[in-house]
Amino acid sequence: MRWLTLYARSRQVPASLAAVVISAAAVGALVVRDGGGPADPRMPVFVLVAGVTAASIGLGGQDLALDRTAAIGWRPRRAAHVLLIGTVVAAVLLAVGTTVRTADTELAATAFVVRDSAGLTGLVALGAVVCGAAYAWTPAVVWLSLSAFAPPPTSVPAEVATWMLLPPGTPTATWTALALAVTGTTVYALAGPRR
Repeated sequence: MRWLTLYARSRQVPASLAAVVISAAAVGALVVRDGGGPADPRMPVFVLVAGVTAASIGLGGQDLALDRTAAIGWRPRRAAHVLLIGTVVAAVLLAVGTTVRTADTELAATAFVVRDSAGLTGLVALGAVVCGAAYAWTPAVVWLSLSAFAPPPTSVPAEVATWMLLPPGTPTATWTALALAVTGTTVYALAGPRR
C-alpha cells in the first residue's frame, strides 16, 4: 500500500482531487441559486473539463526517465490511472448533482456525465502523449472552446465537433466519446507521456 501512497503523491492526486471537488461544488451552488428548469449543458461540461484538466497533470511523473526504467509494468498502471481519472471526475459531478437535484432542476443526466467524462479523459490522455503531461489539458480545453461557440449542429461532422454538448441519446456523440476514450487510454498506456 505504501507504493500507492507514494504514487498518488508523486502524481499530485490530492491537489487534483481538491480541484475537482471545488469546481463541482461551485457549479452545484450556481445551479441551486439559479433554480428552475433544466441546467445548461455547458455547466456540467465545464466541471468535467476542469476535473480532467486538474487530474491530467498526474499523467506524468516527476522524472519521466525514471518512470521508463522502473522495474514495474507501467502499461496496466497507466491504463488504470486514466480510468480512475474518468471515474472520479464523473462520480464527483454525479454526487454534487444528487445534492442539488430538486423537482425542477437537474445538473446533468447520468448518461451525459458518464459519456463526457469518458471522452474527455481519453482526450487528456491523448494530450499527455502528444503534448506532455504539463499540457495534456490543451486538447480538451480547445475542443470545449470550439464547441461552446459553434452553431447548433446540422450534420454528422458538426455533431462530432460538438459531441460534449449534445443530449445523452445522440449516437454520434456517444461514438465520438467512446472512440476518444478507447484511443486515448490505449495510446497513453502503451506510449506514456511525451518527454
